[in-house]
Amino acid sequence: MSSEPNSVVSRLINRVFPRMPDFYSLINEQCDLAVEVMSELVAFMSSSNWDKAVLIRKLEKRGDELKARNLDVLNKAFSTPMDREDLYRAIVTVDHVVNYAKTTVREMEVLGVQPDNYTLEMAQLLHQGVVALQRGFRKLSKDPASAEEDADAARKAERNTEKIYRRALADLLDPDHYIKTRNDKHSAAIASIEGLLEPLGQHSEPVALAVAFVVDTFKQREIYRHLSNAGDRLAHAGEVLHDIVVKIS
Repeated sequence: MSSEPNSVVSRLINRVFPRMPDFYSLINEQCDLAVEVMSELVAFMSSSNWDKAVLIRKLEKRGDELKARNLDVLNKAFSTPMDREDLYRAIVTVDHVVNYAKTTVREMEVLGVQPDNYTLEMAQLLHQGVVALQRGFRKLSKDPASAEEDADAARKAERNTEKIYRRALADLLDPDHYIKTRNDKHSAAIASIEGLLEPLGQHSEPVALAVAFVVDTFKQREIYRHLSNAGDRLAHAGEVLHDIVVKIS
């Protein structure tokens, strides 16, 4: 009998002051998914297995669902364990990294671009960065000060990704490098263009090579840029983690 009034009071208190959602676990779930996506991205870049690309797109949809759920919980929460704006930024920036992984493989599929050593190196660095984010966000609930090193690791991964991106562009825009490294697919494309340029006679081959170089360069540059953008979003997520550490530690 005595427990009933307490139960009524508890329900009333919970209605007036709802229990605070476990935002630490919600964001950790997003980070776990980001690590899974980047693991698959590395596997795709190292194997050219297009089934991996399909899986990445499916996981990205799951990421959108997690983001929408977390934002809905945030909008309805009476109180939060940290600044609402920081929570919002954490939810959105982690999702942005996942989005760029999906965009990268989708564009590669549409443009017919195969992975190379540069895309693999950038994917590996992005994977290292999201693992650092995963570690850092997991530390916030118990030892937030120690998460600063993970925020730094995520931002360092972005800087290293940008270094690879610049090296990739330098080779990409070098015609001599293109000629030395072109594969059977490039040769087939050149032959196809050359066929269209037959009226040029003996000049058709160099013109076809030049056209193929320009087309392939634009395609590959798009892919490199997507991975560079993923690195930018990774750095933003690292900055959010840093800001949270400063405020709550």
